[in-house]
Amino acid sequence: MHPIEVLERYWQHSSFRPLQEEIITSVLENNDTFALLPTGGGKSICFQIPALIKPGICIVISPLVALMQDQVNTLKQKGIKAIAISSGLSYTDLDTQLDNCIYGNYKFLYLSPERLQQSLVQERIQQMNVNLIAVDEAHCISQWGNDFRPAYKTISTLRELQPTVNCIALTATAKSKVVDDIINSLDFIDAKVFRASFKRTNISYRVINTEDKNYYLEQTLCQNPGASIVYVRSRKAALSVSNYLSSKGFEATYYHGGLTTTEKTTRLNEWTRNQKPIMVATTAFGMGIDKADVKSIIHYNLPESLESYYQEAGRAGRNGQDALAVILKKNIDEEKLKSQFLSALPSVDAVKYVYKKLCNYFQISYGEGQHTIHQLNFKTFCNIYQLKAGLTYNALRVLDSNSIISLNQQFNFKTTVQFKVTNAAIFHYLEQNKHQNKPIKALLRTYGGILDYPTKINVDLVASKAETTTNQLLEILKDLEIHGIIDLKIANTDSEITFIKPREDEKTINPIIPIIEQQNNLKRQQIASVINYTKNDSLCKQIQLLTYFDESSAENCGKCSVCLADSSNNSKKTDSEIQKEIIELLKTKEHSSRELLSALQCEQTELLKSIALLLEQETIKITDRNTYLLK
Repeated sequence: MHPIEVLERYWQHSSFRPLQEEIITSVLENNDTFALLPTGGGKSICFQIPALIKPGICIVISPLVALMQDQVNTLKQKGIKAIAISSGLSYTDLDTQLDNCIYGNYKFLYLSPERLQQSLVQERIQQMNVNLIAVDEAHCISQWGNDFRPAYKTISTLRELQPTVNCIALTATAKSKVVDDIINSLDFIDAKVFRASFKRTNISYRVINTEDKNYYLEQTLCQNPGASIVYVRSRKAALSVSNYLSSKGFEATYYHGGLTTTEKTTRLNEWTRNQKPIMVATTAFGMGIDKADVKSIIHYNLPESLESYYQEAGRAGRNGQDALAVILKKNIDEEKLKSQFLSALPSVDAVKYVYKKLCNYFQISYGEGQHTIHQLNFKTFCNIYQLKAGLTYNALRVLDSNSIISLNQQFNFKTTVQFKVTNAAIFHYLEQNKHQNKPIKALLRTYGGILDYPTKINVDLVASKAETTTNQLLEILKDLEIHGIIDLKIANTDSEITFIKPREDEKTINPIIPIIEQQNNLKRQQIASVINYTKNDSLCKQIQLLTYFDESSAENCGKCSVCLADSSNNSKKTDSEIQKEIIELLKTKEHSSRELLSALQCEQTELLKSIALLLEQETIKITDRNTYLLK
């Protein structure tokens, strides 16, 4: 079958995006292939189509469980057999799933790099008819790449297990040094490298310096109606900014890791269908979501790196139409960024200390703990040992990325249920409480052993089957416990910790010391690059981004905040002109700074400077309503 036929059959497209067809052809010709395609460039198709054409199964290495599951679900919806081996599987279940990959005509097996290190997985891969090795988010393999994960270095094991199979590496953001490192680490032979330009001519990159972010947020959304993502740094901000926009008449919702699966699905559907076109979200949102008509991406806080910013901004304008990527910046934001990411960088000593306290918290003895799973309430853990939350969280992430532990942020109720009464007693209870009929039957039919032993349940799943909400189901479970129908344990934990290596304190941490130090230096460089990008008002923003990714361009984009400021300089108002216009406006009535800014159409910094001078000269005064009047 020809690639275009596969594209039409499964994706209903009649043509490829730039470089896709060339990359697919290279893979079909059994070349080791490197694909550097910016966000929205359609990377997954570059390995999925060749894998569908060639007999056998494609092994896909991906660092993100959510992204793996998303791609598997998408493939299944197209009638393509795919499987993702996630954490938490028993040995028996893992054995069965790997057997399915050998004998069940599956086309895709998604694995994390950590899972690839298991001997059982390696043994079974040798028995599979592998047609392609695909390494997604390949920048994770390089120490100079964004989100380096040492476990990625072991992917080369696949080349030894399947020495005749070619490999494709894919990433959206990688500097030249990172590209070379990926190619070497994956043992590519005569690599075919395809680099799409990082230039997105339809996106206008802007940095707005303002002390009134909400005003410019409203202005941007009003002037650019359509689907938008407003990126914020915290869950609290996601809620507050969403509520603010809703109070101003915008159709907005919010998304963060603390929501239940049902809530996430509902809000994502509302956004993708443009029922609530404005999504206020933490930065995890958007990965793997292919929505072409996003009009604007607004960063309410400074991004943590230009790599992540480019990916997030690149979610705008995938339909090729004009789009906007805006960073709203206050004077204090630089210090906030440094405080959040640099002051909380864990030193080697800090990582050792947190690791030791974690082992003590779960009473892990020296030499033990390997493969044990524990529920962690992060706040309680920090309080017990008087640990700083930011530093501790980053230390846990270091331990996770270096395969010392696995940190799974569940943000869910870990609920265990066992029925205490006979079948007859259950149905007698139902006759008296018919409103609980669906939830109880959903429990019984979903979990076969729930009558015999304590069973962990998926609250979201049961609530969905019972056509109720998670909170309502929890209330019903508590009621059943009160009436003596069930034994119930609800542990409100926010994380699950799996110890990958046995506890050996210093010996466990010492091998990763060089990685900790190198990654801390990289983070400092990334923060400096973000600050330089937001402060540089003399060079086109598009050119700044291209230069960062080692791509040269001498042509200004003509639409970024720098280019627009340059083009308006000739007609720029003087300070005295702005002051005269302020006085004229205040002759009629009092005005707020927002109203003045809207009327005068000048830069906020220029307006505030003129207001300060007029206040100093006692020409105007400020009221207790924060408005201005002539004296």
